[in-house]
Amino acid sequence: MLDQALMLDRLSARRPAHALERELYCDDGVYNLDLDHIFYRDWLFALPSPVLPKPGAFATLQIGAYPVVIVRSTDGVIRAFHNVCRHRGQRLCATTTGSTPNLVCPYHQWTYGLDGKLLYARDMGDGFDPAAHGLKKVHCVDLGGMVFICLAQVPPPIADLAKHLTAFLAPSGLKDAKVAHSSTIVENGNWKLVLENNRECYHCSGSHPSLCRTFSDNPKFAAMSGPDEASAEILTHWKRCEAAGLPSRFTLADDTRWRLARVPLLNNAESYTMSTKAAVAKRMGTMPFNDAGTLLFYHYPNTWNHFLGDHAITFRVLPISATQTEVTTTWLVHKDAVEGVDYDLKTLTEVWLNTNDEDRQVVEENQKGILSPAYEPGPYSPIQEEGVIQFVDWYAGLMTKRLTPQPALAAE
Repeated sequence: MLDQALMLDRLSARRPAHALERELYCDDGVYNLDLDHIFYRDWLFALPSPVLPKPGAFATLQIGAYPVVIVRSTDGVIRAFHNVCRHRGQRLCATTTGSTPNLVCPYHQWTYGLDGKLLYARDMGDGFDPAAHGLKKVHCVDLGGMVFICLAQVPPPIADLAKHLTAFLAPSGLKDAKVAHSSTIVENGNWKLVLENNRECYHCSGSHPSLCRTFSDNPKFAAMSGPDEASAEILTHWKRCEAAGLPSRFTLADDTRWRLARVPLLNNAESYTMSTKAAVAKRMGTMPFNDAGTLLFYHYPNTWNHFLGDHAITFRVLPISATQTEVTTTWLVHKDAVEGVDYDLKTLTEVWLNTNDEDRQVVEENQKGILSPAYEPGPYSPIQEEGVIQFVDWYAGLMTKRLTPQPALAAE
């Protein structure tokens, strides 16, 4: 396994605009370093808030070694806790989602309120202090219906993302949405390969016949260079959308960790459907028209998303091992939309169910090839894979910074 010093050597020796070295995609030591220095330190997308529609609703997820439970409390606030009883460590909630008036440990029935306070612990003696044994909190914020969590004791700043994301998402009205469908798959590939695959459409025409009915594989549509390089079609689309109150223009974080941009679908398509027409009769939030295109939002290390006129789709990526990644996709529709009346579930989901499975196959074959001793990093296309170059540069730069030993402060 690679240790910190060996990984730094691999990162410092990498060729610009080339794929990473073999070990960075499959080594257990690298996997553990990725967890320690990214997934345990940074803000992660956890779920869209409609997954928790009312007080008592909860959802669980596993981030490396950490089980986490996220719950909507009686005051309506979404909170996150380590999913570990303060008695003897039993997981409180074992199911992926559910609803409960209190969080009750199944082992000895220690009972916690939805705010994490310990309410009941039987026969613990006179000196026992319930206030000292509440659930351990995980930092949690709801940004316009996108819930992020952070395992670090002191989380990094999130105000800039909060300002832009809430403004861009406001017309989609996620607070007035509901979950129409959710799908979780395991891809037998490293989490970075999953992200790299998402950051380009070089492969789309050969792999995604359903998606290519509506989503353009023109690299200019998702260019990382911003408005100055945007095509005339996108500029026209931005002007029309912004006149209707939809924030649209390319917005990129200073450190390139996240980006927002609204892009048109092909030939005035309304939604990701086989017919190219809207899948849902009731529009999201205050969306003014069906052919608003898709608001693209990615946030490293673990999410990309599409917000359309008639529905929204969120994607969450969580590493399971050096060569396994969990991908959860959630389809959101207006809360008043009725299945079988306002939308058909197959019509709503088939394009991305197909696309996810196609991407799974691509990533898994990519991983199998990288495992070969014959693999060596090849060059990325500067035209088609600009987004991949940007992601790998972000990853390599961040890990180099965090792995590099810092000089000790001089004694005064």
